[in-house]
Amino acid sequence: MWWVSGVDTPPRRCLTSRVTELDVAVDPASPEPPYLQVRAQVEALIRGGRLVPGDRLPTVRGLATDLGLAANTVARAYKELEAAGLVETRGRAGTVVASGEHAAEAALGVLAERFVAAARAAGVADSAAVEIVRRAQRRV
Repeated sequence: MWWVSGVDTPPRRCLTSRVTELDVAVDPASPEPPYLQVRAQVEALIRGGRLVPGDRLPTVRGLATDLGLAANTVARAYKELEAAGLVETRGRAGTVVASGEHAAEAALGVLAERFVAAARAAGVADSAAVEIVRRAQRRV
């Protein structure tokens, strides 16, 4: 945390309405380079299902300004995310979350959480809910 390390300023954050709950912070006192901090946080949002395929990321320049970084720093983070297959750059249309395996896993994770919540709300034991899923797998 920034206050523990003795740095006088808190990490700069970017919250934007263009992207579903994009919350990225860069800690200037971290030994990790800023581009890696941005990359890791955006990747976590994608893999966690908070950003879904088609969600638009802020422009490189816009995010860099919001975070107090050089545009090349954010561009490097985006380039690495693109190389990992997590985002696609569509020229003037900007950078968007790519569809792929991570998207399916994230969507299934959200559905699984909803199923568990519904089963518990209905009073179904976790073991019985798992058996319901296994029966469904055998039928499909």
